[in-house]
Amino acid sequence: MKEKQAMIEGILFSMGTSVSKKQLKTALNVDDDLLEYLIDQLKREYKRSERGIRLLEFDDSIQLCTKPEYYEALIRIVNHPKKPKLTDVMLETLSIIAYKQPVTKQEIEAIRGVKCDHPVNKLLEYNLICEAGRLDAVGRPILFKTTEEFLRCFGVSSVKDLPVVQEETIEGFKAEAQEEVKYALEEEAAEEMEEK
Repeated sequence: MKEKQAMIEGILFSMGTSVSKKQLKTALNVDDDLLEYLIDQLKREYKRSERGIRLLEFDDSIQLCTKPEYYEALIRIVNHPKKPKLTDVMLETLSIIAYKQPVTKQEIEAIRGVKCDHPVNKLLEYNLICEAGRLDAVGRPILFKTTEEFLRCFGVSSVKDLPVVQEETIEGFKAEAQEEVKYALEEEAAEEMEEK
């Protein structure tokens, strides 16, 4: 057992990114139950001892990473990657995708009430969302879903772990979006009047 745990640790350390459980199962030649047991034992070991790393588990993959309490020491040595700056518009768009995925750009725009080309492109650039195929409808629009990077950034193991949004909150968002559209139309009308 210890040897198999060491293999998992070595693979995760060498890869530097997440590795799917399917890949680990194949590499170690073990079944699902044994792999889950080995992963659970490694997680317990990292929690129990004074180690600088921890094991993150996502939907179908795992990854070794530095414990958050040691980030400050780490950034003194390496160039700290710049975190993406998420605007309110990007956060709104991302939350719609997270809760409605897979979702098309047209569906996002219908919920927000405004175009969303820019926020979707930025979220793709930041690797927080990705294409999840195409909808079987006229024009075959692209479907979007969140990525593993999204889970990592927001500290959740799965989209199922996202907080439940209350119905009144959703209604509040809709009202805000309608207000935004109204304001944008009023500004547009005012600009047209000035041009005349």
